[in-house]
Order: sequence, then structure tokens, then C-alpha cells
Amino acid sequence: MLFRRHPREWGPIEWAAVLGLALVAGVAVVVVTLGARGPGKCGDDLRELGGDCVGVTESAFHADPRLKSLIAAVAEENAEVRRDAESPADNGAKIPYVRIALMMPYTSDESSAMTTDMIRRALAGALAAQQEANSGSGPHYQLLLAPDGRNLDHWEPVVERLSELAKDKSAPLVGVTGIPSSTPETRRTIAALSKHGIPTVGPVITAADMNAGHFFKTSPNNDQFARALKQYLEKRPERGKGFLVWDNRSEDVYSRNLRRVFEKHFDDAYDFKGHNSNFTGSSGADKGIPQRFTDAVQKICTARSDTVFFAGRDQDLPAFVKRLAQEGDCGRGSVLRLLKVGIGLEPTLTTDETTRWLKEARATIVDASSVDPAWWDGKNDPPRALGRFLDRFDKLDRQHELGTKPLNDGYAVMYHDAFTLLADAVDRTYSEINEGAGKPKGKGAPLIPTKNDVYNTLIMPSISANGCSNCLRGAAGSYGFEGPGANDQWAVCKPVPIVEYPAAKSGKASKEPLPLYRTFRDGDKGGKKACPD
Repeated sequence: MLFRRHPREWGPIEWAAVLGLALVAGVAVVVVTLGARGPGKCGDDLRELGGDCVGVTESAFHADPRLKSLIAAVAEENAEVRRDAESPADNGAKIPYVRIALMMPYTSDESSAMTTDMIRRALAGALAAQQEANSGSGPHYQLLLAPDGRNLDHWEPVVERLSELAKDKSAPLVGVTGIPSSTPETRRTIAALSKHGIPTVGPVITAADMNAGHFFKTSPNNDQFARALKQYLEKRPERGKGFLVWDNRSEDVYSRNLRRVFEKHFDDAYDFKGHNSNFTGSSGADKGIPQRFTDAVQKICTARSDTVFFAGRDQDLPAFVKRLAQEGDCGRGSVLRLLKVGIGLEPTLTTDETTRWLKEARATIVDASSVDPAWWDGKNDPPRALGRFLDRFDKLDRQHELGTKPLNDGYAVMYHDAFTLLADAVDRTYSEINEGAGKPKGKGAPLIPTKNDVYNTLIMPSISANGCSNCLRGAAGSYGFEGPGANDQWAVCKPVPIVEYPAAKSGKASKEPLPLYRTFRDGDKGGKKACPD
């Protein structure tokens, strides 16, 4: 064949050129691929577990879309804190900072104990407290976002990372807040944080047996809520025909504890052994159809009960009210009181629809609460520090559209107070170690408090016989703590208002107002040790 010849074999130069081109092409593919993927939806600091971003970060990350603007606002505040510490504008003085982590879910589903709206309001309350703390003198604060899964079950890697951040010398983690729900996972979380010596504040924990060495609670517990209800019933006994409705889910620490507390305080007077029914709540992993209230409603009608004790979570109460409305007033001849406890009135309890159901059932909700919605209107002696919080929260509400009645469930208020408790302890510690005898003036950089310093400040008794020194001046009232381990570090002298919804009509309003209950001191069950004014 014309022009046929054997191919020339490649030498070292040709092979090197081909290998070089292949290497360049491979690198280009990797670069393009990584560039397209970026760090992933969870960012550089978090990892995806079970569909949720889990870990600890100061930056924005993928969460529920309705949280996007709030998470971005926290990330922006955190970035400004870092800039002020590392390269302040206009050659200003560098401002040291510490970190407080907000450990809670940032996603939610139908079985989660914390709804997306609860998460939004909690995050807004913590952000308001961060902004307030960063507007003052002293160290500034980063609010670290610490998602631990929608069911609180990915807490271990989060706690491990928090313990590492607490060892940072320049900007240490000094405390944790969030911790939203009384579950077995929460119990393990607070035990692990205490083992690492990290002071932790539960803003909305109420199960009385949720305790650990470094765990502080700013909310009243179920037992204290029940005592406030007991004071209410002593003044308004009605006919004394009671009924207990309780959530039968085995894993819900909150509901189980509340049932025990109700039985302890009210069984003798209301005979729950013969007057009770249970249901499966909507939160949790137990199988079965939730919110089946037919048995309870029929028994309440048969017994002509006028006082129902609800030992369950707020998100299940509207379904119970709806079933009561379907049955009507059963010829009771009196108003049916639905007694509950909690941080506040969850907005689903006061919608037009639920209000109509309450009217049809001739029922009213009586809530032993951490907050009183009348406070927002300047009524019922609102806490002195509430105004500062409202100014910031109203601005956040306008920016982020936080929904209908965003303050009434108390989450924003209590998350604000929990962050403020830690920030106040940092400020006091920072002032003492830098202005006292331990640090000569003008010598070196300021000393930065550690988690141990903050814990030692928190366990200093803030309430004495003569007054309240270094008490928390919170949006939910002024209250404090009694010292290491006292009352299992539940807040003392915390106001517990009783909220009726719908509010009493003019005929009932003439009754003598109830005295405001405050959480007892030193475990004194009778509340005989008075709280300071």
C-alpha cells in the first residue's frame, strides 16, 4: 500500500508531554467541580447529619427558609464583632470579645418539640440580647449558632466542638443557651456540658427534674407553676370538679413530669384516679394517631367537670379545644377552665378559630406563665427592663416579619433573658478581674473571662435578706439565684403571672386581683421567705 509505514514509537519527551497535559486537565476538572460545589449547604463549620446541618458556626448556613434573614443578621453581627477585635475602622481601639452559643434546632418537622415559629422567636430574642450587650462598654459578644438536629439527637459532636472553643485563649466560649425542650436527649446534653465545665442556661426548660451541675434555668419549673395555679384555685375554687388529661408518650420528660406534679398538688382535692384520660401527643417518635381526645371529652361531659388540668404540650391544646367545641357545653351550667402551665400563650391558642372554639365549648384557658401579654400594653405592672427589650424586638419584628403575636408565647423574652444572664456575668467578671487587685492598671492587654470565671460569678448568691444585688434585670422580671446547687439552680423570686384567655368579662373583673406568685426561695415550699421588692 502506498505511503504505508510503521508508526514511530514515542520517546520520553512525548510521554512526559502527554502526562503533563493529563495532569493539567485533571486539576482543572477538580477545580471546576469544587468551585461549583463550594463548601456545601452547611458551610465550612458544619456537617450534614440526617438532613440537618449540625455543629457550631459564627456564619450563615442552610436551615429552614423562614430563618434565613435572622441567621444572616446574627452572622452579620458576629462579623462586625470580629472586625472590631481584629481590624477596627478608623484606627479605633480593638474591642475584645467572647462567645455564647445558641444550641437548639434550626429546622423542624411535624414531630419536633420546637416549631419553626418558636425557633424564629427564640432566635430573635437572643439576637436582641446580643445587640443590646454589644451596644455597651466592656467585651463584645459573638452569638454562635449551634444546631443539634430537629430532634435534639445530634448533640454529641456539637458539645465536643463547644468544649474545644471554650479552650480558646483570645475569644473563648464562656457559656451556652438554647436547650429548648425537656427530653432524654436534653438530659444527656446538659450532663455533657456540665462535665466540660461550661455554664449553660435553659430559657424555657420547665420539667423540675432537668438538672445538672452547671445548668441554670431562668424559667419557673412545673412544680412552681403548679403552686401558682394552686394559689389561683384557692381564690377561685368554683365547684371543685376536676379532670386530668395527660400525654402518654414515654419519651416526653416534660409531660411526664407535669403529670406527676399535677397529681402531687391536686389529686387529693380533685380525685384524678377516677377522673383522667390520656392521649398521644404530636411531638415525638411514638407510633399511633396523635391528638385523639374523644374519650377525654366524653368523660369530662359525663362528670360535669369544671376544671381540667392539661398535662401536655401547647401544640396539642388547640385540637383538644376543637373537640370540646364539637361536644358543646354539655349542660355544665358553668365555664370550663382549662389549666395549663408554660412559658406563655402559644399563638395558635389565641387565633380567631381557637377563640371561637373556646366560646362554643364555654371554656377559658388559665395559664401559669413566665410572661403576661398585658405587659406589652403597659398593664399589670410590667418589668422595668421590658422597655429596652421591646425597642429592639419591635425593630427586629419589622425587619424579619416574626408573625402574629410574636411575644405572647414568651420564647423571645426568655431567650433574651437567658443570653443576658450570661452576658451580665461576663461583664461583672471582666470588670472585677481588670479593675480589681488582680490586674494592675495599664499593664498589658485586658484579661478575658473564661467559662470557669463566668460559672463562679453565676453561683454567687444574688438575693439576700436585704435586697437583690446583681439580680438579673430581665424582660420577664427581676430574679436571681441563691448560690451553688441551691434549688438545683432554678431562678428564685421569678414572677409567675396567671393569664386567662379569653380575658375575664366585666362581671368577673370585679373579683379581687390575685397576688403575683413568685418562685420560692431555698426550696421553701410554702414560699415563707419573702422576695425583696
